[in-house]
Amino acid sequence: MLRGVIICPDTDLKDRLESLLNQIGIATIAKTLDKYPTQPQLVRMVRALAPDVIFVSTESTTHAFEIAREIGKNGSGVQIIGLSRVCDPQILMEAMRAGIQEFAALPFDRVRLIEGLRRIEEAAKERRSGIESASSVFSFVPAKAGVGTSTVALHTALALSRSADGKILLSDLDMSGGMVQFMLRLENSYSISDVAERSIELVEGIWPYMVTAFGSLDVLHSGRLNPAFDFAGARIHQFMDFLRPRYGTLCFDMSGNFESYSLETMHESTRIFLVCTPEAPALHLAREKYDYLAELELADRVNIIMNRWPKTPAASLQQIEEQLGLPVFATLANDYDGVQRAVSEGRSVEPSSNLGKQFAGLAQTILKNEANAWRTSAAPAAKAKKFSGLFSAARLLLSE
Repeated sequence: MLRGVIICPDTDLKDRLESLLNQIGIATIAKTLDKYPTQPQLVRMVRALAPDVIFVSTESTTHAFEIAREIGKNGSGVQIIGLSRVCDPQILMEAMRAGIQEFAALPFDRVRLIEGLRRIEEAAKERRSGIESASSVFSFVPAKAGVGTSTVALHTALALSRSADGKILLSDLDMSGGMVQFMLRLENSYSISDVAERSIELVEGIWPYMVTAFGSLDVLHSGRLNPAFDFAGARIHQFMDFLRPRYGTLCFDMSGNFESYSLETMHESTRIFLVCTPEAPALHLAREKYDYLAELELADRVNIIMNRWPKTPAASLQQIEEQLGLPVFATLANDYDGVQRAVSEGRSVEPSSNLGKQFAGLAQTILKNEANAWRTSAAPAAKAKKFSGLFSAARLLLSE
């Protein structure tokens, strides 16, 4: 099934299209926008949602054609279908020149829309063939310092590596206090700083030496304390593009300080796990951070993981959910002794322990939810073949 996005300020036009798409069943709509996105917003959306097709209203031809040209030059292979209430030959010609391969106007023709979507579906299959790429990107973010986010990120990644298909990467992006290197006693001198300082071409050749392998899990640590570290926006995107074809899942351990590169990574994440504990200060900051992420239009990706959950909590889970304003995705038991033993020995907690089993269960839940959400490849690929033979370049998906 195709994954689609609708960009359409015209609510009635959008609703009619969604209704027909639901009947057809070829494309699922991952997101609808009632206003045209800016160029950075468009790039982030394409990276995060990895759509196969974007339906763009030509209500504003300037914005619609800018979107088409941006999609065309970024090499994502996403196909564009223009939307309009009327079929204007002049707009069709301009749409063709902007790179819009298909066009649909009222009244929508069901048969022709199906034919157009089938063509896009075939192009998407061809684009994905032979490409193994990260379908899931997870960011682990602390509600406040000391809630055990690195422990959660590490053990969730390890549990995922035992169950998920493909290689998994855990990258520590906490430059103000990353703990993964210490927790696993990693001796590898390479760190995320080396990635930021080197060109991707150089990283390509030495990548296997930069990470430490634990079965199907690769780990890249944060290196020495470096609060001044800055992973420039363009470079973090280049890094993500480098990683996607190499891993089935990417996990990032964040500082929680919302640095610019952390926010860029969260914009590319399929899920943001906000790690919290039942104490009042952590709950307060969890709600503050959730509200801030909501302002960045990331609320639908946030999941709460309640760490160090006591046997007899002072507040019920329902009370905590009411305070946070969203449900708790998972709770993890408070096994202080087990975690301390693991850290002192540079290993993971025992998989057979209660906490170890909970991490395994958390990984299974994540995998199940990801399968239900259904994601396509987010790897950048060569541009899809240009369509030909209909209206020179643009096809009409409308009633004659």
